[in-house]
Amino acid sequence: MTDRHDPTAKAWWCSRQGLAQWARAVTEARWFAVTVFTLILANAALLGVETYSSLAEDWRHWLRLAEHVCLAAFTAEILLRACAHADRPRAFFRDPWNLFDLAVVVSAFLSVVRENGTVLRLLRLARVLRSARFLPQLRVFMVAVGRSLPGTFSFLVVGALLLYVYAMVGWVFFADHDPEHFGSLGRAVLTLFLLMTLDGLGDAVRAGLEISRWSIVYYASYVLLASFVLVNVLIGVVISSLEEARELEREEEAEEVRAEREEGDGRSVGPTVLPAPAGPALDAESELRDRITAARQALDDLEASLRRGTAQRQ
Repeated sequence: MTDRHDPTAKAWWCSRQGLAQWARAVTEARWFAVTVFTLILANAALLGVETYSSLAEDWRHWLRLAEHVCLAAFTAEILLRACAHADRPRAFFRDPWNLFDLAVVVSAFLSVVRENGTVLRLLRLARVLRSARFLPQLRVFMVAVGRSLPGTFSFLVVGALLLYVYAMVGWVFFADHDPEHFGSLGRAVLTLFLLMTLDGLGDAVRAGLEISRWSIVYYASYVLLASFVLVNVLIGVVISSLEEARELEREEEAEEVRAEREEGDGRSVGPTVLPAPAGPALDAESELRDRITAARQALDDLEASLRRGTAQRQ
């Protein structure tokens, strides 16, 4: 552990604090966020331009230069963010967005990645996701999607079982009369999967009625369960995860504020203890207590007089 009483260690600690404060002031400035966000959009635009072979061939040199400029800018950005945590390096690695940014930037310098054009394009495409850092609502939404994965997996399992059961029932009843849609289990699953989006429902119902009037029960029950009940359950899972993500975002902001206060004060911030009232506040409290005591005494006297009056009448 660093001894801050040592002059050399103390000077090193002060330099780290100064560097962190300067870098933090830069990274938290509005112009910095706007600049990085603009670079991310420019990187996305460059990827779009490269999809046109004629433009990519004519502007190959300038596109490559622009890519190098973007990479240098993103490298400088991640270095500034790392310097902003020079006085508390662990906090940098506790932030998942910092880890994501670091992985995206460092991977671009690996020879294995640079030699593979497909991987490099996917890596550059991943930079677009970094815009979530500067869009709080998008960041909350992405966290919500991640937290909803367990519930979504359960939804997929239930949906797959429902789809399988109805596909088997459809194959049993409609395979001979409608082999195009229910001739095999795979065809039946594909047909029901498309019906889940209500696409072609009218044609399917009319074709089923030509076979049997009871087919309406089959289609109506499937649409009710698959398109209404299961979809609404999935929406409920996502909304619940969104609320959890917002609450987590508020807790992280409160934790960051608490950590900054601890660093500023140089001690742990415990529960706030309010000082005892003094001066006019103490006099007002004493007067209030006297009034409460007098009111209680008056109520006791009134109760006693009522009892005496009742006893005399009896």
